[in-house]
Amino acid sequence: MTLADAQKILEKYNREPFHLHHARVVSGVMSVFARELDPENAEHWAVVGLLHDVDFERYPERHCVMGEELLKNEGVSETIIRSAMSHGYGLTETPYRPEHIMEKLLFAADELTGLIGAAALMRPSRSVQDLEVSSVRKKFKDKKFAAGCSREVIAQGAQELGWELDELFSRTILAMREIEDAASG
Repeated sequence: MTLADAQKILEKYNREPFHLHHARVVSGVMSVFARELDPENAEHWAVVGLLHDVDFERYPERHCVMGEELLKNEGVSETIIRSAMSHGYGLTETPYRPEHIMEKLLFAADELTGLIGAAALMRPSRSVQDLEVSSVRKKFKDKKFAAGCSREVIAQGAQELGWELDELFSRTILAMREIEDAASG
């Protein structure tokens, strides 16, 4: 599946600018990580990132369950479905546990990109370009800040990856810096 095909599917089920932006950010971050960790499959990683919340706007109470159904109906491969829906493991009714490094990154990055994005909006620049790990660490500790971003999921994601939290923060900030302009469009 191409990124353009995935974009059409995403837009079929999502209209809210916030959801579309979040999908682009996660997709871009996944693509940046893939270039380092699995370069021959970078587009696949980006597609998985783009489609991970395909159902959330319409079916938040059945997230990842309806996503699987919608993507099957669109003819999306089982591999993409499994990977995309694995980000909800332990939080939704999805049976797919993140196993591949791509899935573990999606699990952590889905929540973390939200936290980092919210932290960036608090800066005068409203950008990740000048955001530092220390700022994200501080916001991570403040449970009231971006309360919808699960600190437990982020920490579990880092642990599953075998990374320290600061490493996950740093690498995700760098990825978001790289894709910031593209994700805005």
